[in-house]
Amino acid sequence: MNRNHFIKSLGGLSLLTLIPKNAFAKTIISTKEYLKSKIVRADEGKILNVIGDIQTHKLVGSDTNNQIVEWVDDVEPGVGIPPHVHTKEDEIFRVIKGQVEIMIDGNTTILEAGDVAFAPKNLPHSWKVVGTEKAKMITSAFPAGIEIMFRELADLTAGPPDFAKVSEICGRHGVTFIK
Repeated sequence: MNRNHFIKSLGGLSLLTLIPKNAFAKTIISTKEYLKSKIVRADEGKILNVIGDIQTHKLVGSDTNNQIVEWVDDVEPGVGIPPHVHTKEDEIFRVIKGQVEIMIDGNTTILEAGDVAFAPKNLPHSWKVVGTEKAKMITSAFPAGIEIMFRELADLTAGPPDFAKVSEICGRHGVTFIK
């Protein structure tokens, strides 16, 4: 029997017989109960000024059953986040426009449009917009939850940040700064 004939003979769903019916039905029902599809247009999302990091939150934990949060950073040259460590979430950084200097676990490089970096939890990392143009970066964190910290930071009074207050808020969410 050739491959195409074999695949056609399976009828598509015969592989599902390997999964217990109750388990399969339970998975489908729980997914439908908790997750809804969502389309977020380029100009949509909740905008937060997180100490100079202008973030547009596209997906948050309540959208993804706390699996992932994703936001777009729209940041001026010179703005960045100092070295810090997450104990709860991994992060992915994808540069869309501009140049971002990123440090992960002591290794520093410049990311340009199309470049991606992965910063696992428990590894120190930082980033800063370099060059002369604004940078746009899509950042994802998983599992979700860090968006709550960002909302708290965005609620701080305008002006130079009170580093003790910032550190206290971040610490409650498993993020610590490295000196």
